[in-house]
Amino acid sequence: MVPGLIITRVDSVPPDVDELLTASRAEGYDLVERFVAGWEDGSNRFDLPGEVVIEVRLEGRLVALGGLNRDPYHGDPTVGRIRHVYVHPDARGTGAGSALVIALMDHARDAFARVRLRAGPPGVGDFYVALGFQSTPDEENSTHQLRF
Repeated sequence: MVPGLIITRVDSVPPDVDELLTASRAEGYDLVERFVAGWEDGSNRFDLPGEVVIEVRLEGRLVALGGLNRDPYHGDPTVGRIRHVYVHPDARGTGAGSALVIALMDHARDAFARVRLRAGPPGVGDFYVALGFQSTPDEENSTHQLRF
């Protein structure tokens, strides 16, 4: 564990999410924006059974955020989906991203038979494979999955 790294389950949008919003927009990603919008309009509050939002702070600063839902693209309630995972560029390489996804995986293990996700930018898929995910080239709405 990286000193100063704190992984926490949260029940709302973190009040200091603006720095993540700004950084993600600057990189051309809408992950954090979609997370906040879904929360604010009530369409996705990660509050169904098995769902969770995890934040990661490094020395008190919010550096990563992500959630786990029932997979909205799959009709099976035993399938979860890791969504809206974003790590601030300044925190990449610190272990914050791995800590976030491992916390989501640990939670998913108790709630779902498997989890799916869509890894966006090139190279992100390698990150998930290193954590034990398998590529799903033939699955619709998914690039990777992890079976429990």
